[in-house]
Amino acid sequence: MGVFTMTTTHPMNGTGGKELPCVWMQAGVVPKRICTHAYECAACAYDRALRRTARENRRRREEGKAPGGKRGDIVSWKDKLKALAPWERPCLHHMKGRIAFRACSHDYRCGNCDFDQYFNDQFTVFAVVRPVDVFDVKGVKLPQGYYLHPGHCWVKIEADATVRIGLDDFALRVLGPFDRIEAPLFGKEFTQDTAAIALRRGAYSARALAPVSGVVTDVNPRLRERGGLANADPYTEGWVLRVHAENLRQDLRRLMIGGQAFGFLDQEVERLYQVIEEKAGPLATDGGHLGSDILGHLPQLGWETLTAAFLRT
Repeated sequence: MGVFTMTTTHPMNGTGGKELPCVWMQAGVVPKRICTHAYECAACAYDRALRRTARENRRRREEGKAPGGKRGDIVSWKDKLKALAPWERPCLHHMKGRIAFRACSHDYRCGNCDFDQYFNDQFTVFAVVRPVDVFDVKGVKLPQGYYLHPGHCWVKIEADATVRIGLDDFALRVLGPFDRIEAPLFGKEFTQDTAAIALRRGAYSARALAPVSGVVTDVNPRLRERGGLANADPYTEGWVLRVHAENLRQDLRRLMIGGQAFGFLDQEVERLYQVIEEKAGPLATDGGHLGSDILGHLPQLGWETLTAAFLRT
């Protein structure tokens, strides 16, 4: 009946198999290093370790002491690139694969760069970093590093207390594809666990709970007219809104991540199986992995039943 499909459970590289060269490697500080954090350097232990070593080596040189050992040649990747001619110094956005070659004109002091400010204003809203590790829980996918709310909205932490929010793969498989997904208006403030995101499918409507408290800073306008786009790419192009979350640390305590989130999804799939058994009778499965458009294949389950059970609204 299309409710279950067979899938292979394994981590997937969200970059489509393309290796991302670390900025330290591109600068020539280290010979070989592939980025595993999608250029979110602040979250990378390797980056922090090299920066500490570079600072220590610089301090020793300023004191007239030659750094020793294998790590004695480590310098800041910025200092390494500053040794190039000005027109040969690649902009950091080029190194991260976001733009064609552009020379850095501010000695890698990005905070003083008008282009960096303009680019970030545009890029951070509409271009989202694809997750590196995406895990499969009985056919339902969730990336590593994404927080999950019990009402099936995900949260991805960005910079400066800003988070990106969307509907998880489970909700989209069970209730979608939607005709419209509408976020609150720009500047709207809401609190965690309030019904904030409007969902519409034909004559049906429901609301998803806000996973955090905050003020709306950006919305994904494409989902207002083509909500089904979220099904194709729930965790990147299917984002619904961005929020400035002042109480993020407190809100995160009520969310799940990693093993806890994967275990929750496993339980939700089992609960869905029970609902199907109760409403539609026993179903033959071909592997026990969740398919797509559950409501469309089994309308007898009922929109109200599914939204109450899984959106918690």
